[in-house]
Amino acid sequence: MDQNRIKHIVEASLLAAGRPLSLEQLLAVFGEDAAQPTRDAVRAALVALEADCAGRSFELKQVASGWRIQVRTGYSEWVSRLWEERPSRYSRALLETLALIAYRQPITRGEIEDVRGVTVSTSIMKTLLEREWVRIVGHRDVPGRPALYGTTREFLDYFGLRSLDELPTLAELRDIDSLNVELPLDDPNGPAPEQEVHSAEEPATLDDDESEVAVGK
Repeated sequence: MDQNRIKHIVEASLLAAGRPLSLEQLLAVFGEDAAQPTRDAVRAALVALEADCAGRSFELKQVASGWRIQVRTGYSEWVSRLWEERPSRYSRALLETLALIAYRQPITRGEIEDVRGVTVSTSIMKTLLEREWVRIVGHRDVPGRPALYGTTREFLDYFGLRSLDELPTLAELRDIDSLNVELPLDDPNGPAPEQEVHSAEEPATLDDDESEVAVGK
């Protein structure tokens, strides 16, 4: 099978999947017969496809779970108008909690409360767990064995990251509002990665003393 054909099959697979595909998943598309390309051939196809996207309104993006094709930044102002539902809004408390888990993981709920100086509401942890942005990774070996929380591969995929090393540094992250600038708070499964998050779920309950922050740009 020639390299151009491999590239087209990889492109079609990524467009049809609507989610990131790993190298192994892309190889599986070709079956197990003698015509299956090598891993290097599929990698070369991804490099060629990335080059083909140069100057276009979409790009090939590598995230934690693999590769996906997504709309480039800067086009969400127009593409987001395809969605009429009201974007979800998250409290400052939820974003602060998520940031603490991302930067200080593994961390317990009590440790988060010690840093923030206020109680973390059950609805915040429920929202983060239901969205699969965080998970329980163990338990602290102290009385009561509190759960330790860490971020997930879904968290990395959602925010367009390959690894935690790509998070903005704490020096760059001056305050929680800059999350909207430093991190692409978007829906990677939709056609417009820079649009505000849309969700069929109820938005997180706002703490009485916390302001609302829109997730999106």
